[in-house]
Amino acid sequence: MPPRIPAIRRHLLAWFDQTQRPMPWRAVHPATPDPYFVLVSEAMLQQTQVSTVIPYFARFITAFPTVADLAAAEEQQVLRLWQGLGYYRRAKNLHKAAQAIVAAHGGRVPDTVAQLRELPGIGPYTAGAIASIAFGRPEPLVDGNVIRVLARLFGMDEVADTPAAKKKIWALAAAFADGPRPGCVNQSLMELGATVCTPKNTRCGECPLQKDCAALDQNKVAVLPRLSPKKKPLHVAHRILAIAKNGRLLFEKRPDTGLWAGMWQMPTLEDPKPSAAGWCAQQYGLQLGNLEKIGHFKHQTTHRTIAFELWQSKVAGGRLKPGLAQWRKADEVDDLPLAKPQLVALGMLG
Repeated sequence: MPPRIPAIRRHLLAWFDQTQRPMPWRAVHPATPDPYFVLVSEAMLQQTQVSTVIPYFARFITAFPTVADLAAAEEQQVLRLWQGLGYYRRAKNLHKAAQAIVAAHGGRVPDTVAQLRELPGIGPYTAGAIASIAFGRPEPLVDGNVIRVLARLFGMDEVADTPAAKKKIWALAAAFADGPRPGCVNQSLMELGATVCTPKNTRCGECPLQKDCAALDQNKVAVLPRLSPKKKPLHVAHRILAIAKNGRLLFEKRPDTGLWAGMWQMPTLEDPKPSAAGWCAQQYGLQLGNLEKIGHFKHQTTHRTIAFELWQSKVAGGRLKPGLAQWRKADEVDDLPLAKPQLVALGMLG
């Protein structure tokens, strides 16, 4: 352990006890949080801001107050409550994890990293978070905030997302977790990165570690951490078809794997080159009338920039193939989990 870490830990804990943001899944020391609350919150917080997560967490816990309640729920209900948070695989994995906890652990969230890693969707970060925050185990965690704080604190000039640098950062995080209140120390590192040691517009004058920070001392705060260039997103085009019959629209469930797995949508042509009318006849057995373009918008995912076009048409003939889709009024889809692009498209229809 670097000799400075015990003193830095004390500064972090004192700062955290005074400034931590209230969150519904947190418990103020010496109380300990509900492990299930930590599990749910960590799933929701992946790539999502705290302010966005809080109302979703409240609704989710109201619907599923215990692990057993979540395990017993239908996947579609889970996805519906997740609607709008994005990265829906998190919801599916959380649901499967709850079922595994009930089946293999008697409904109690396991308290070791080894057991937690066996659950669906639980990686090193989430396992460390649950083990340390919920159970007080001296386990490290590393996310983007922790990488930034530690890279600046120790003046790491190497590219921080390389395997060698990651190993070094995990070792430093483990040294911070090795001591009293590891869960609070881990949370303080993340809190510092989220509120003070931010990517831009850092608030170094408010930092409890400013006297220990190598990046501040060397005037490198703006350039650390050094990261590999991001890959440019793939640009693709999707065409949403609002197919109407007797005042109802056609909705279908997406496949159980891939983008927006298990969610519902209006028929969406993900390769816009084929004729929409011909595709609908082949796919659904429906003949379309005139197709009218309503509008367009873009949606950004982790790896894709998707240009959506919205078209509408009325059914002119044919019969819907059985088991493929269902007709719904636009204002009667509250029970269907719909990804954000579909909600945007419905809003454009008026």
